[in-house]
Amino acid sequence: MYSAVSNGIKISVIPEYDIKNSFPAENRFVFRYNITIENLGIDAVKLLKRRWLIYDLGFGFTEVKGDGVIGLTPVIEPGETFKYFSNVILRSGVGNMLGNYVIHNLLTNETFEAEIPKFSLVSEVLSN
Repeated sequence: MYSAVSNGIKISVIPEYDIKNSFPAENRFVFRYNITIENLGIDAVKLLKRRWLIYDLGFGFTEVKGDGVIGLTPVIEPGETFKYFSNVILRSGVGNMLGNYVIHNLLTNETFEAEIPKFSLVSEVLSN
């Protein structure tokens, strides 16, 4: 598990290789990443945006930006968590991801970035 805390928001990531949906012969390596966002603060917050920097060994970087996550802009109350999963496809089977969420504090009306820790993506096919 990879974790980071920013401004009272803890983000944890558990990546896993999705062997069932991967086709190494076609340079298609699918990874699932499970995200837990914990509000360790005293104010309710709303996740507004995401930004990912995806590194695929031999193919370079790709940046992905957008509103919310999985079509949602969740409000996370103090002491609560929000969990979701998503997928990424690499062509090389080896890489990493990192990024941030733009979070809005609903009480103070302040907006800040919460770090998504860098995590490794290595397919089982290539790690043997």
